[in-house]
Amino acid sequence: MNTKDILKRFGLEIDKEPISIYPFSPVYKVQYGQQQVIIKKTQSPLSAAQKLMRFTESLNLAQVNIVTPVESDTFTNPLVIEKDVFVMYPFIEGYTYTAKDEEIYAAGQLLGKIHYLSPQTNNYQLPVYDVFDFTKQEVTDHMIAIRQHIQHTKRELSVDLVEEKLIQAVNQQTELQEIKLPYVATPYDYKANNLIYTPAPYLIDPDNATWIPRIFDLALSLLLFHNELETAPDTLFNPKQWELFLSGYTKWITLTTLEKKHWQYAVSHVFLDEVMWLMAEYEEDWINDEQYNLFKSIIQIFMDSSAYLLE
Repeated sequence: MNTKDILKRFGLEIDKEPISIYPFSPVYKVQYGQQQVIIKKTQSPLSAAQKLMRFTESLNLAQVNIVTPVESDTFTNPLVIEKDVFVMYPFIEGYTYTAKDEEIYAAGQLLGKIHYLSPQTNNYQLPVYDVFDFTKQEVTDHMIAIRQHIQHTKRELSVDLVEEKLIQAVNQQTELQEIKLPYVATPYDYKANNLIYTPAPYLIDPDNATWIPRIFDLALSLLLFHNELETAPDTLFNPKQWELFLSGYTKWITLTTLEKKHWQYAVSHVFLDEVMWLMAEYEEDWINDEQYNLFKSIIQIFMDSSAYLLE
């Protein structure tokens, strides 16, 4: 089904085929009546999407700045189109993150409030994080691809110690799975490119919502908060910025001793799950100087995160 047909299901007649505003999946910005909206894929099947929307609507009712489906009398939202589920969200006017101190603090506060509002059990029946089955062969295969990218792009970067630490992360994952870490319902993928400042941060992409260990969500923000955003720095948070983010977060959340004790394990595991494939996927990322600088910064913190604790 082409894009015009997708939009037609939402009651929109478009003469010109719109172009996705996001390179990795279909995300369309269009006019709907008197407002601009975003139409994009969300979780499948429809039952999962509906649970997700109940979760985001509960956050919205609790005064969290987060998009929820546009209401309509003419179509259901979200709706099934062939094998996928699409949703229409309002387009949020504002500006993107530029790593100002107040933006970092506010982003930490928003994540803290979301975690604070999470139920103690998975009431919304969100997908449960269960990725604890990585193998050493997967690490080897990804590292082969990463080394090839480094060689082809003539970068000077040794990743031998990265591979060793990833093997350690594979060995740690069963122990990490068995620890009784606090879980939260969270939009996950909490990164700067999913926030618009109005000037308060507004979460515009909640569609990866998951039931997950709370410190995994924090670790993802540490490692990838500046990924895929031109106005963000090409390095990770520096220690002062991480302290700012965490100070906003802990206005709402008191982290447990168990979480602090296993924080380094969590950072390693999230690198294994979310960063390793990212570095192995596209050679063009290694050509791009900004992305290469970000990769180097991520590796530095992965190898030594002692300046990025949960204190």
